[in-house]
Amino acid sequence: MPSRTELTAWQALQAHANEISTRHMSDLFDEDDLRFAKFSLQSPNILLDYSKNLITEETRTKLLDLAKVCEVESFRDKMFAGEKINRTEDRAVLHVALRDPSDEPLEIDGDDVRSQVKHELARMKALVAQVRGGDWRGYTGKEITDIVSVGIGGSNLGPLMVTEALAAYQDGTLNVHYVSNVDGFQIAETLRDLDPETTLFVIASKTFTTLETMTNANSAVAWFLDKAEDKSYINRHFIAVSSNRTKAMEFGVAEENIFDMWDWVGGRFSLWSAIGLPIALNLGFEMFEELLAGAHEMDDHFRTAPLAKNAPVMLALMGVWNNNFLGRHAHALLPYDQCLHRLAAYMQQAEMESNGKSVNWSGERIDYASVPLIWGEVGINGQHAFYQCLHQGTQIVPADFIGSVEPTVPVKGHHDALMANFFAQSEAMMRGISADQVRAELTAQGMAPERIEEIVDHKVHEGNRPTNTLMLQKVDARSLGSLIALYEHKIFVQGIIWEVHSFDQWGVELGKVLAKGIQAELAPEASVADKHDSSTRNLIEYYKKSQS
Repeated sequence: MPSRTELTAWQALQAHANEISTRHMSDLFDEDDLRFAKFSLQSPNILLDYSKNLITEETRTKLLDLAKVCEVESFRDKMFAGEKINRTEDRAVLHVALRDPSDEPLEIDGDDVRSQVKHELARMKALVAQVRGGDWRGYTGKEITDIVSVGIGGSNLGPLMVTEALAAYQDGTLNVHYVSNVDGFQIAETLRDLDPETTLFVIASKTFTTLETMTNANSAVAWFLDKAEDKSYINRHFIAVSSNRTKAMEFGVAEENIFDMWDWVGGRFSLWSAIGLPIALNLGFEMFEELLAGAHEMDDHFRTAPLAKNAPVMLALMGVWNNNFLGRHAHALLPYDQCLHRLAAYMQQAEMESNGKSVNWSGERIDYASVPLIWGEVGINGQHAFYQCLHQGTQIVPADFIGSVEPTVPVKGHHDALMANFFAQSEAMMRGISADQVRAELTAQGMAPERIEEIVDHKVHEGNRPTNTLMLQKVDARSLGSLIALYEHKIFVQGIIWEVHSFDQWGVELGKVLAKGIQAELAPEASVADKHDSSTRNLIEYYKKSQS
């Protein structure tokens, strides 16, 4: 299969990048006061401004040509139609169906996906009403007060991020806690002040065999039975979200308390399913429906908007441009709403687990970059941490600035101070400050000329650092749903252009397989296998010998 780099559209972009790379964005803005109007668009619940990228209208045209020749629109339609575009696992990719209220049948292998989704949503709604309303009671008849969600990866990061993002809307009916790390400290600390009589566990694992999740789940059962002393009570305090009903029932979960997962939903795209039960329990089912509605609005936009007016497509193309043609192999996510403090961690998994691949659809090694390193932090904190590197470091790191018009919790004077920094930082990264400007400023301050010359080079900011700006009206359930779906579709578009399989994660599996074998070797009486390399073998031996 020919490499993407052999495409005429790719080569045209490379030639264009060589021409434009010497330009400065500040000059582009000075030359065209309509630049914002040309390079911004309104999508459901989100304004996207991508004008602070080193692009012209010619750049956009060439990027759109690449998207078309890579058949982004065709593959998008195949995804929505339920075709098995996850080829390595022979599965459809239908997280969009989880938030689609349509009654139109959508069949996969003879099963109507729509009816399955609606059935599980109805079951979720009923459970949420029971638990939040006090009708679901523990084994001693007390109402449930605390939910402990046990999962890892997509079964944890999505619900945790959303719960944190929408914390301002919690009504205090239930407290939700998350356990993912197999380090015993986390579950011990989580359970320390909880009461088994009033705690409900949600165990989320597609296979119900995931080592980390099941280790924590077994510890949760032991903690519960230490007081309850009767295994029959497990079915009042444990719920499962899994595709492996047999394993969940063997664990002790009643069949009616098992919620389905499907192989056409990847874990990192699953918060819209019963994996999102902790969200619904915490916030109420109506707010969970708002989350789904916001995502569906973005789905409709992605499915129907022309590519040039399509927010996920344009966000994806800016990433491809910076990564593949300008050589920027890292990307920062900088939310300026404190409630989005877990967004970067969530998107690290969503983007890097999806597109962190090095072979194309035919299994041939690609000769271009796939996903950049995704990282980030709440913007206002980052300003006093790593922004020094963003402004003056040797590596140019494109960034997404994410903010809102209205604060989640209004406190007089705070939001304007926050947003002043939000606007200033992206402008500073774009414009920078020249040596002449530094000299003029320091001269105006009365600094001696010889002192100015000593420090002028240290204060120069070259600028020309690309950013996207995403503006929400307010971080609420609907806008958050749209934001997450926007990035999901960005990932999809980039995966198509890079010709990688975005919906498998074989790179996660190898370490899991090795860990299972090593865990058995850690038993005191077990020997360490010779098959390990000398480093691993000696580290295991050291660990065992050093245990008290």
